[in-house]
Amino acid sequence: MHARTVVTHSPEETMALGAQLAQELKPPVLVLLLGDLGAGKTTLTKGIVAGLGAAAEEEVTSPTFTMIHEYGTARDNAARVYHVDLYRVETARELETLGLEDLIAERSVVIVEWGERLGPALRPSGPGGVVEIHLEAAGEDERRIEVRVLGVGC
Repeated sequence: MHARTVVTHSPEETMALGAQLAQELKPPVLVLLLGDLGAGKTTLTKGIVAGLGAAAEEEVTSPTFTMIHEYGTARDNAARVYHVDLYRVETARELETLGLEDLIAERSVVIVEWGERLGPALRPSGPGGVVEIHLEAAGEDERRIEVRVLGVGC
């Protein structure tokens, strides 16, 4: 996967981009989604999760209140995907209680909305990859999406 910027013009295009990105992700990988409220983080996640075969787009919802959703099971041929939302995390202690280190250590895809709140201390330094995706609303349905690979394994 190379660093690139894409502009999508509808939620459907954003989900299609997510499905395309999913084909390039090799677990274990940490995907950090960065961007303002309404930038399209959950919409992109729907495409990634569906592209990995872990769940249908309509089954993917923001884990704002539960903090973590899990998609895919051991009996599926799909990758296990953890969808994490750090929007409501306010302290380092709250972040520590989520057990993200364990999720990141698994052979899975961990997608973190509000990834800027994760901080460098929890980012893996082992064989897994790290992908940062910056999303920006450029219009009512238009999104500017920048994908950058920061680690190996992608």
